[in-house]
Amino acid sequence: MSKTTTTRYDVAEHLRTPEEMAAYLEACLEEADGDAAFIAKALGDIARAKGMAQVAKDAGLSRESLYKALSGERSPDFDTILKVIGALGLKLHAEVPRARFRGPTSRSSSRTTKRRVA
Repeated sequence: MSKTTTTRYDVAEHLRTPEEMAAYLEACLEEADGDAAFIAKALGDIARAKGMAQVAKDAGLSRESLYKALSGERSPDFDTILKVIGALGLKLHAEVPRARFRGPTSRSSSRTTKRRVA
């Protein structure tokens, strides 16, 4: 019987194209629920896939500070996030979330007619 060996999964090994990197970041943004450290970690995954040294150079940061900022253990400054996104060749955008069906409001469904009292 042969032994099965396992290795730790590293998403960076599977992010090969700019489209895959953008889709990964988009999915992480949707799942983050306001957790900036989670987004930083996702950017770190993408940076490792592209090559941390080159991303650090393009972002104007040291490799060590980039590793710390994107470790997921803290929330980096927004200017660092913007520099990294630019260095990764990605773009940040905003959109209006899809509206959820809310049904009729109590105000519109309970219209009353006023009677005149003579």
